[in-house]
Amino acid sequence: LYQDKPKVGYFMLRVKAPSGILTARQYRRLGELSVQFGRNYTELSTRQNVQLHWLQIKQFPEVMAALKDVGLTSLGGCGDAVRNVTGCPVAGLDADELFDCRPELDEIVQFFLSERDYFDLPRKHKITISTCAAQCNAPEINCIVFVGTRQSGRDGFSLRVGGGLSSTPRLARDLNVFIPRENAREVAQAILDVWRTDLRYRLSRAKARLKFFVDDYGPEGVLDAIQKQLGRPLEPLEPENAPHPHGAVDHLGVHAQKQPGLHYIGFPVFLGKVTGEQTIAIADLAESFGGDVRLARQQNFIIANVPEARLQHVIDEVGKIGFPLDANAIRGSSLGCTGQPLCNYAVAETKTRLEEIVLRLEDRFGDQLQGLKIGVDGCPHACGHHWVSDIGLQGTTARGDSAEGSGKLEAYEIYLRGGLGADAEIGRPLLRRVPAEHAGEVVERLVGAYLGERTDGETFQAFAKRKTDQELINIAGAEPVAAGSAA
Repeated sequence: LYQDKPKVGYFMLRVKAPSGILTARQYRRLGELSVQFGRNYTELSTRQNVQLHWLQIKQFPEVMAALKDVGLTSLGGCGDAVRNVTGCPVAGLDADELFDCRPELDEIVQFFLSERDYFDLPRKHKITISTCAAQCNAPEINCIVFVGTRQSGRDGFSLRVGGGLSSTPRLARDLNVFIPRENAREVAQAILDVWRTDLRYRLSRAKARLKFFVDDYGPEGVLDAIQKQLGRPLEPLEPENAPHPHGAVDHLGVHAQKQPGLHYIGFPVFLGKVTGEQTIAIADLAESFGGDVRLARQQNFIIANVPEARLQHVIDEVGKIGFPLDANAIRGSSLGCTGQPLCNYAVAETKTRLEEIVLRLEDRFGDQLQGLKIGVDGCPHACGHHWVSDIGLQGTTARGDSAEGSGKLEAYEIYLRGGLGADAEIGRPLLRRVPAEHAGEVVERLVGAYLGERTDGETFQAFAKRKTDQELINIAGAEPVAAGSAA
């Protein structure tokens, strides 16, 4: 629960959906609450939550009762607690998953919801667990990461720790151990216990996240502390069993499930925005054939358990609701945080800016944008993942002249060379304080150069990495640091 900007009595409520999995009834309830209390607006978040805005304190007893009635909660959605535990949205359905890890995920969720000691952590804590072959859940940027693998004929997980973005980004570090699936919750608890009881990480909130604990102790020191907490050594992970991502990561389009005769369909949600009325209509459609709704970290939704005979009907109906399956691929792969005017931390618009950029790119490049990922953030917190996008924009301010006179202007720092998956890397800020009015043309120039010069199969990240900083600056047509740009 956070106050909406400008803190005049309205609140944002973040409702958790572990691994993004919701029943049709649960999703409908969120739409109903949005229509009744939230100005017919919901946001899909990059941690598989649903966010409602414009709620008032006097409405919360009714809102909370309505959530509880369908088995939903916002507990731990914000604050110094274990946040929504993310995972693959098609866990239990995906024909390529190593095994169904929903039991382990649910055990972790229920434990940390029921134990009050974990609602007073040094800072927020993010856990993800998945056996998705594509590692769609962004394991690189979570605090505790369980990635499905198999060793000596046993199902289990590799373990990484200390990932996260914000103003000091880190990729999660691999501890090179094998965790049998039945031990996942115990190991997660041990990691949190070691961290939360070290008082050094309660002295400064700026240095309180688990990633700084890993920085200070190193992976070997962290592993030693975990083993001491558990009272036993953890099993080394054989190198040949280390899991590596492969395949598409967004789950968009039509896919056969492991259940014979059933499919799931991933629909792109431009800007992560869904009205309450659209939410209700999607839930009604899913319920009509016994399906459910899954939320992806890319701010898209998936309708699951669709009988083969109903596939085209569902695609057509969702298109009528406002989410055509054949929309340009960039609409489902790009992210925008809440940003202005609702987020108290944002100094720039995000969703409107992303919309402007995407429409500009679509107009010029059409369907050539497959695979391109743009992330727009209104502040350094990086909820829109600008550090690990092909092209990332972070809101800032610059000094200059506008129609309103001289003073601070909305601007963006532009990041390149970031990415997740097999080529995971933190991006670098290449262009600083680009005025908002020029951001679209700068992105257009970069994308145009990539499409014109790319080799077969070359990603934007690979293209940017083979170019020097100066070459990219020349392409963008912008100065690396604008003159007189002190914020």
